[in-house]
Amino acid sequence: MILIKNGKVLTMTGVDYDDGYVLLDGGKIIYVGDDLKKINGKTKNKNVEIIDAKKGYILPGLIDAHCHVGLWEDSVGFEGEDGNEMTDPVTPQLRAIDGVYHVDRAFVEARENGVTTVVTGPGSANVIGGQFAALKTYGKRIEEMIIKEPVAMKVAFGENPKTVYNEKRQMPTTRMATAAMLRENLIKAKEYKKLLEDYNKDKENNDKPEYDMKMEALLKVLNKEIPLKAHAHRADDILTAIRIAKEFDVKITIEHCTEGYLIKDILLEEGTPAVVGPLLTDRSKIELRNQSLKAPGILSKAGVKVAIMTDHPCVPVQYLSLCAAMAVREGMDEKEALKAITINAAAIVGIDQRVGSLEVNKDADVVIFDGHPLEIKSKVINTIINGKVVYERE
Repeated sequence: MILIKNGKVLTMTGVDYDDGYVLLDGGKIIYVGDDLKKINGKTKNKNVEIIDAKKGYILPGLIDAHCHVGLWEDSVGFEGEDGNEMTDPVTPQLRAIDGVYHVDRAFVEARENGVTTVVTGPGSANVIGGQFAALKTYGKRIEEMIIKEPVAMKVAFGENPKTVYNEKRQMPTTRMATAAMLRENLIKAKEYKKLLEDYNKDKENNDKPEYDMKMEALLKVLNKEIPLKAHAHRADDILTAIRIAKEFDVKITIEHCTEGYLIKDILLEEGTPAVVGPLLTDRSKIELRNQSLKAPGILSKAGVKVAIMTDHPCVPVQYLSLCAAMAVREGMDEKEALKAITINAAAIVGIDQRVGSLEVNKDADVVIFDGHPLEIKSKVINTIINGKVVYERE
């Protein structure tokens, strides 16, 4: 049992405590508040490790809603680049967990900077890239780190798949082809689903369809178990992604969403969340010509649910809180920026029942900063994952 005390508790639920307590037991949060009597009742006759926050800030572990941690290994080069299978534009059967190097240095740096959850997966070379996973940033093997897998199906629009396959002189080399290939495979998946349903209803009069690993993976999208995680920078690509999601009645999140602030009213109308970033890069390609640090604030103020991502290694994962701080500097509400790297990130990804806020029965993922978490000079004192101290500043 761990008791964290003597700090300002930011729960991300709308209720904060200037001098609060967070009690952890069995890998879960069992109390959040400022009532010492309740604490004493829960800790009586128990062995309790006390962590003094030293007037710092206590908040849920930070969440990077879109990155490629472990799939592009730190300081390795091609041998450690496992995020893009650039031999086939349609690869929904690929799983991030089979490519993540779980002891990559980036996981250590994430923990040292308060990031306890990363949503990591394939890059954007392919029209359908494969399956993202939500992982804790600590564990002896990948199975110990999984929160949810798969958590989303990566699809990509615009410049990246065009560039990759234009070089190979094969489809897709246009936006039309990218959209057509995605539609084609979703239609195939619907047909595959129907054949399976018919077979299961009446095995005597229907043949079992031949197993198709790609279609099996897409069934989770059609069944709304996971969303399409749509790489889209330009406004037209964002609208195409939404159009296709509506055609097939599937869930979708817009990733990067660089020009999303230009069509904020449409995103709000469609109820489409935005995972914005990377924010701390140059405008390295044409699609980024309208990139702006003001985008998260504009979208958030319009009512769009926003998360902020690093897109590691584009921006190293340890700078997640810095990305949020820069968004605040450019007009985003401070509380909304914190939500964008905690509870909003969790909700958009679909893991908010476990992480993203300090609430009873949620995972005991807690970070303590010595100052406000969006202050550039603030440092992490402790990072706790599943009730275990995985980082302590010396």
